[in-house]
This record gives sequence, C-alpha cells and structure tokens, in this order.
Amino acid sequence: MRKEIEYKKFIEALSKDAGAFLKCRLGNIGKISYKGRINLVTDVDKGCEAIILNKIKTAYPEHRILSEEAGKDGADKSGYLWLIDPLDGTTNYVHGFNFFCVSIALMKDDILIAGAVYDPMRDELFSAVKAGGAFLNHKRIKVSGIRMLDKALLSTGFPYRLGNSMRQNIDNFVKFLMLSQAVRRPGSAALDLCYVASGRFDGFWEMELNPWDTAAGVLIVKEAGGHVTNFKNESYSPFMGQIVATNKYLHKKILSVLKKRPLKRLSI
Repeated sequence: MRKEIEYKKFIEALSKDAGAFLKCRLGNIGKISYKGRINLVTDVDKGCEAIILNKIKTAYPEHRILSEEAGKDGADKSGYLWLIDPLDGTTNYVHGFNFFCVSIALMKDDILIAGAVYDPMRDELFSAVKAGGAFLNHKRIKVSGIRMLDKALLSTGFPYRLGNSMRQNIDNFVKFLMLSQAVRRPGSAALDLCYVASGRFDGFWEMELNPWDTAAGVLIVKEAGGHVTNFKNESYSPFMGQIVATNKYLHKKILSVLKKRPLKRLSI
C-alpha cells in the first residue's frame, strides 16, 4: 500500500501542474486541428501532454505509457501502464466552456492502482488509490444514496463518430429523460465519473470511450463505493468501449433501460 500511496501523491502533483498549464493557456490557443469531423485537438493538448510525459519518463523510465495524443510508449517489461488524457473536454476548452480536466491513472498488471482527475477552473482534485478510498481535495468522498431512478440525476456523452452509436445513445438519452429526474451532458467523461463518485451525479453511461477517458475516474468511483460495468454487466476494464457507472443502487435499473428496444419514432 505504501508504494501505491506514493504513486497517488505523484499523480496528484502532476495533475495539478498540468492543470495549471491548461488554465494559463485558456483563451490563448495556438493551433487547432481535427482528428475527425468534430473531434478537435489543439497545441494545448499536446503541450500539456508533453509536461506529463516528461515527468513520468524521468521518474519512472521503465514504465509503459498510453496517452491520447502521443499513443503508446515503452516496452512491456515492468507491468506498469500509465493512462493519460492531458485535456479531457477539448471541445469545451476551445469554446471557453469551463468543464474540462486532466486525467492520469496507473495500472499494475492490468489492475488500476492509483489515479487523479483535476479540474483547474474549480481547483478540484479528485483522486483514489486501490483499497485506500477516494478523495476530493484530500477529503473522503462517497457516492449518493439515491435508490429510485425518477429521483436520479444522470449524465452521458456522445461519440465523435456520427453513426449508429450516436443514434443509439440519442435514443438512450430520450428514454432516461422520461424515466429519471434529469439528464446532463457536460462533455468530459472523466469529470462525469468523478461527479458520480462525489454524489453530484447518481449514474453515468456512455459508448465508444477510450482507456484514457475512463481509467482514473473508474478507480475513483469504485473507491467511493460505486459500481462500474459495461452494458452487459461485466466487470469494467478501461479497454471496454461501453461504460455504466452508478452509486450501485441504481445499477440494475439503468442497465435494464439500456437493454430496452429503441424508440421507433426517433430519427436524426
């Protein structure tokens, strides 16, 4: 456990350094390019990523890295893998909508052991260590106690690829609008997960996510007492595309809605 706590402290400090860079550059973006028709990437993403990668490689040169922009780095020898999203919520960032974050997680032999998500605009640092609890600015957090779907505030997101998954999740969105208290779509999966962990959201679902989108947030939800699976109710891995994260009380209810047939009249 001592080693895991050391990693957690390293990740927390690194997340805050990277977040300070994001905050400093907000409104001063240089180059904006596209990885798809609506999937943005900026020089800020890459600059922030460089800060994170340089510090990890200096401190832990034997570890592997998987990062959103740089991809894979390092040989598979140590069993350690870093999963990094230097700017989750790039579209929000570009438009000056202040819901974005840095997300950093560490796995050992395919098990998440430490992670942090930092929101620099609210100075909120969510973090967790395996079997050691989840925290917001170093104070313990836990999931909500909401047990009824019609009393629940839910969150989701939509894939960048405009196709069947987009249509399917619009259908899911409509179904949950009818069944829950409300549904939000803030635009950062990592923060959505942290909001589940801290009881601000009662549940979250999404499709076509990448490992760096969810790794840190998943550990934080689990350590806060929540439950995380894919749509088939299988134990979640960051390498799965579908995710359902809840306060555990609503999990079966949300899964049952996701399994229902699409609304016949919905079209886009």
